[in-house]
Amino acid sequence: MHLQPLWPFVIYTLAVLFITVSIIITSYFLGQRHRENEMEEPYESGIVSTGSARMRFDVKFYMIAMFFIIFDLEAVFVFAWAVALIETGWSGYFVMLIFILVLFTMMVYLWRIGAFEWGSRKRKTTMARGHRVYL
Repeated sequence: MHLQPLWPFVIYTLAVLFITVSIIITSYFLGQRHRENEMEEPYESGIVSTGSARMRFDVKFYMIAMFFIIFDLEAVFVFAWAVALIETGWSGYFVMLIFILVLFTMMVYLWRIGAFEWGSRKRKTTMARGHRVYL
């Protein structure tokens, strides 16, 4: 087993650990220490906080954030595929076609169930086996 190619990695790891520990120790000794009421309050872009930080937000904000992350990651995959298009050939093309088809199907499904709608819309309700079903 040849260990010669590992020595740069070991030196790099030791250097990172040394720098990290030295920064933490230096900041402990040189950092400011004062406990005032103003230092304990949260500060957000110069806006004085009012009310509780435990405010409830509508679930739509979280859903839009999740959709953005999901579709943004898919865009990264499509970009990586486009960069390697020549190497992947026709098999890569058909795999990406299936991937985009699944992505499009998911987006149509989310659109159909109303996940992208912000405003309140009037829903039709019907009764099915004694339960309300929203259409």
